[in-house]
This record gives sequence, C-alpha cells and structure tokens, in this order.
Amino acid sequence: MAHIDQRRRTLCMQLLGGLAGIAIDGSVMARPSVDETTKVFRLDGPGVTYAFGVNSEGQLQSMYWGSALSSEDSLPPPVPLPENSSNEMPVTITPFEFPSFGGGLTVEPALKVTFPDGVRDLALRYESHQLDKDRIVVRMKDASRAVYVTLTYAMDAATGILVRSAVAENRTASWIQLDQLAAASISLPYRDDYRLSYLTGRWGGEFALQTRPIEPGSIVIESRKGVTSHQANPWIAISHAGTEEESGPVWFGALGWSGSWRIHVDMDALGSVRTTAGYNPFDFAYRLKPGESLASPVFHAGYSESGFGGASRMFHRYQRERILPGAPQPRLRPILYNSWEATTFAVDEAGQVALAEKAASIGVERFVVDDGWFGARNSDKAGLGDWLVNRQKFPTGLAPLIRRVNALGMEFGLWVEPEMVNPDSDLYRAHPDWGINFKGRPRSEARNQLVLNLARKDVYEHLLTVLDKLLVEHDIAFLKWDHNRAWSEPGWPEAAPGEQQRLYVSYVENLYKLLAELRRRHPKLEIESCASGGGRVDLGIMALTDQVWTSDNTDPFDRLLIQDGFSHAYAPGIMMAWVTDAPNYLNKRVTSLEYRFLSSMQGALGIGANLNHWKDEDFAKAKHLVAEYKSVRSTVQQGKLYRLVSPQRGAACSATLSVAQDGKQAVLFAFLHSGGRRNPQPSIQLRGLDPKRNYALRAISGSATPQTPQRASGAYWMGRGIDVVLEGDFQAAAFVLDGV
Repeated sequence: MAHIDQRRRTLCMQLLGGLAGIAIDGSVMARPSVDETTKVFRLDGPGVTYAFGVNSEGQLQSMYWGSALSSEDSLPPPVPLPENSSNEMPVTITPFEFPSFGGGLTVEPALKVTFPDGVRDLALRYESHQLDKDRIVVRMKDASRAVYVTLTYAMDAATGILVRSAVAENRTASWIQLDQLAAASISLPYRDDYRLSYLTGRWGGEFALQTRPIEPGSIVIESRKGVTSHQANPWIAISHAGTEEESGPVWFGALGWSGSWRIHVDMDALGSVRTTAGYNPFDFAYRLKPGESLASPVFHAGYSESGFGGASRMFHRYQRERILPGAPQPRLRPILYNSWEATTFAVDEAGQVALAEKAASIGVERFVVDDGWFGARNSDKAGLGDWLVNRQKFPTGLAPLIRRVNALGMEFGLWVEPEMVNPDSDLYRAHPDWGINFKGRPRSEARNQLVLNLARKDVYEHLLTVLDKLLVEHDIAFLKWDHNRAWSEPGWPEAAPGEQQRLYVSYVENLYKLLAELRRRHPKLEIESCASGGGRVDLGIMALTDQVWTSDNTDPFDRLLIQDGFSHAYAPGIMMAWVTDAPNYLNKRVTSLEYRFLSSMQGALGIGANLNHWKDEDFAKAKHLVAEYKSVRSTVQQGKLYRLVSPQRGAACSATLSVAQDGKQAVLFAFLHSGGRRNPQPSIQLRGLDPKRNYALRAISGSATPQTPQRASGAYWMGRGIDVVLEGDFQAAAFVLDGV
C-alpha cells in the first residue's frame, strides 16, 4: 500500500472510530448488527435505521434508510430486481450499495476501473465482513481479478449520522487505473414527490439555497476547481414535497473533501433515487501499482423526521461533537478585529498599534493583521510566497506589535496564503518548477498568482519549515489561511505521465497533513479556512480548522441570505461574520452600525471596519453590543438554531432564534428589509423553549410592543409569540430570554 494511502486510511479510521456505541448520556443508542443467516446488516441509532444486505448474486444491495425500526423487525434478504426490459437490465435498476461499472451498468457507478489490457468491467461480490462495537466493515472483490473494495459504515450514537467511506485496493500483478471512486452510493425507493435542496453561489454570493423536484434524469453538483468552490458546496438534502422547516422527512449528507468533488443525484427508469458522492471523475485518473490502495473521501449522511430545522440542528451537533477541533467541546470563537479594510496593504507597526488600541477599547479579544506584512508585498502583484517580515514596515520585526497586542489583552493573528505564489517573488524565481503547470504550456495567472504544487514533497517540506519557523519565532495564536484562486493547467511534470492525475488527491492529502502537523507542533494555534470568502467550506477542512470565512460579502442584508443557506449545512458557531463599514464596499448599501452588528452576531462575531473613521458614539455602541454578544455567545455559537422566519425568496422579514442546550437562555434576532403601505408585522412565534419554564424578556436592541409581558412561560412565547417593533428600512432588533 502506498504511504499516502496508509495515511488516508488512518485519517478515515480516526474519524470513523468511536462514533457508535455509547451515547453522551451513557445509553446504548447506535447498534451495528448482522443476521448471519440472511446476511442482512443494520445500523440502528436514535430515531433511524439503515439496512443493507447481500443478495442472491452476492451483490451488496440497499434495503432501508428511514425512521427507526423495532429491534424485533426482521428484514428479509434483498432480491435483485428482475429485468424490466432488455433496456433496463437488473444491474441498472437494482439499488446497489456500491455499484461498479460493468455488466451493463448505465447508472452512476461508485467505482470505475481500467485494466492494462483495456478491460473496463468490474463485478464486485461480497467476500467477508467484520462487525465491531462501533462499525460494520464489508470486503468485496471482483468476480475474477484481484481488485478489492472495503466499505466502512459507522453511525454516531448521539445523532444517528451515518459515516461511510471506501478503499479500493489493487492486488493484481500489474497496475490498474481508478477512473472514478465514490465514498458511497445511497438509494431511496420510488416516490413521485422527492425534492432536492443544495447550495450554489459565486464570489460574494455563496450559500444560495436551491430547491427543485427530482425528476427522471440526473442532477450533478460539483467542483472542478481543485478546491471546494463558491459555485457549489458538497451538501445536499432530499425531502418530500410536503416537508417544511419543522416537520416532514429529510435525508441529508455532506462530503468531507476539500478538492474537486461531485455529488450525482439520479432517478432511474423505475423512479428510484440514488445519490453517489466522491471524487470528481472530471480529469481524474488514479493509477494504483500492485499492492497500492486509495481511500475515498468520507460521506456523512443523516435522517430527520423534523424537517429542515431538525436536520440542520442534528448536523450542527454532530459537527461540534465529532468534527471540529476540540470536539466534543470546541472553544467558543473569540471576537476578532481584522485590519484589512482599514489599511489594505499599507500596514506598519504604528498604524497597527493604533488600530489595536481602538479594538481593545470595545472588547475585541483577537487582533489580526491581514495581507501586506511580508516580503515585497505592497500590492497583490508581488511578494506572495516570501513569508518573511517586511522590515521596511516593521523595522524590528513583529515582536513589538505582538507584545503590545498581548498587553492590551488580545491574542495576535496573521493572514497567510501558503499555497500560492506570485511570479514576482523570491520563491518563484528560485523554484519556478514548484507551480502547478503543464510543461511547455502557458501558465494562467489569477490575482497575479499561481498555485504551488503542494502534492510535491519538497513544496510540502518548504511550507512546513517556513510556517513552523514563523510560529516558533512569534507568539501567534491564529492564522487566517487563505486560498484566492482556482486551479489551472493541472499538471505535475515531475511525475510519470500515468501518475500525474494523482495531483487531485495528493495535493489535498498534503494540505491536510500540513495543517495537522502545524497543529501538532503548536497545540494552541487556531486556524480559519478562507478561500476568497466561502470557497473552501466542507467537513474535510473543518476537521482541521476552527472557523471558516463565510463570504467576502460583508453587507449585513446580503449576509442574512448567505448565513441562512450556510446554516442549513454547517454550524453557526464557526461562521465568521464581520461588521464592516457603510456604505459597504461591495454594493454601496448604507445600513446602521446597529443593524450591521445584529446581522453578524448570529454567527462568530468579527469586526473589520476602519476604526480610524469611527466617532465616539460608534465606539460606545460597539462596546455595548460586544458586551451583549459575550453574554449570549455560548447560546448563539453552540445552541440549537431555529430559523423562525426565512429570508428566502425576497421576504420582507427574517428571524432566527438560538436556544441554549440546557434551555435556560434563548436569543432572538429579527430583521426588516423594508416596510410599506403600513403593512403590519406578524407576531414571531418562538420554538424550542421549555413550555413549563418562565422566561424573562430583555432587549439587546430595539423593542417589542408595550403590551408584551416582561416575563412569561415558554408555552406563551411559543404560542402567542413576540410583537417586535420594526419600522422603516433595514431595521433590526434582538432580545434575550433568560429562564427564571
């Protein structure tokens, strides 16, 4: 087995390990089991059952995924579907757990292989299984050639989230080429009202929620960019037409992979729906030598009977307790200030100290110097790749600034973009071969930069050395890790022609390895995943970074839509949201400082405004709201999110409620885009409160109508609701409900 694949398998096993068995309260809530007679496998978790089995042809066949079945319910062994016609053979309409290309398969395969003799047929058959306390491992083998596939299933005890991955192994005497490899294929039986929800976007407009019927044919959601991408995110949800925010079934899943990926949703000839998720087969060919293997990404999938809200709350909990650094209790996100919009590239010690003093005065906990502190970096045209302090801007280095920031009671952070290089840099002049390229072909620049080939051992070792040196020599608590362009000319001239397309996997593997090693050497270091905004947000990178940069678009109204879409897939506690200046640089919209704060306070709060332009009243307002945020931060970041009023489809109003895990506190945020024709505002009915507990209402900002009680039961607030006073354009209010 190749070294890289040993590491991949280790990472997958670490993630899969410990998911099932004992719930947080000590009860057994996730049970893998098998009927040895019928070879029917089950994973039973809180509120959910997943079942598959071996059919009479030795194929692994999907059976059931939905609401929990009784342990006494006996599932009969699966049977391959009969030929529907000569054009719909059993191989195409039978719902396989891991379909391989061969035998007439015309639906999306999970694995496609090419052999040296030109054969591209693979017939996987069950060979053996292993049942551990926390997982099911099934081994499959081709009918005649020594190609093996190991499928691993685990179910999280607390949430019932199913975690799946696959490893393809070559035990033949020659190479084989993997043309396609997925983590999983998951099937749902025929219905005529399935709906697919997914997230699309662009730079400045990420996480746009889309919903469409699933009809005959295929829906492909993907990235071909070498990075997760702004245009699509590797999360989907499948529901019924009648499913709503808090009711109805939702099947959902997300791929943990930060490179090129694809999720393929298809309805077959008989109306069944199957989803296949894994590496993007576009320009993908991974050649395995004898004895080598390749692990797929990991697919995380869940089922909820409580609508989209129930699905997202379940997934948020899973991410906090199983995925994020520090799980099961990740650290609350500090309030940060970033100096980019105040100074852009014109950073220097005096200017940064002045900003740090202003930031500390309003209660900021982390001060971050953005681009421009290193090399010949006076614009985006030069210096990228030269991670040495610019001595013209910082004559005695960064140490005096860091000491001042720390003395003000704040942690210190830096912006870096290690995976990129400017052609106008010392690094590129010394190593022009280090950029991703096709030999003898033009190299396309974007933002005046190229992508370093992190798949190369020497590039990996160089980045580890320079970043480790930076962290050893300075008291740096935080790195804002950026990635500002998609790939182009994805070549690897130093690799053999048949192995160059390993780049798509090896690059991301080395990125993960680099992040993990830096964190191992510097245990207190925290990292933000940034990629021109939300271009690299996925469960793979989230396992190694503490927060994500949601979007370069910081307009507070636009952010309501972006954050709403984000929250369907990912936990609000890692969603960085900055308060910046008005007019907003992106769309010139003018909003009040209060409105900007309340929009950002729904996630992990940051401030990016130019504090040099603030007036005394701005500092006073900000200090008040920062203090208020600190009083509710744990509820917002780690509580249960209820999307009370959706901002989707041009709604005039929106509202969210965060409820503490123990139910003792709730925080309401309400927004009005614009009022008109004296239209009345409906009461906002809360959710998730303890109906028998009394809650005292306190305004952070704004007001409720005079008739609103100052104290009432959870049943009252959920039944009668709150009448919030919102009049005018771009208005906002926020309230705290404390249990008494």
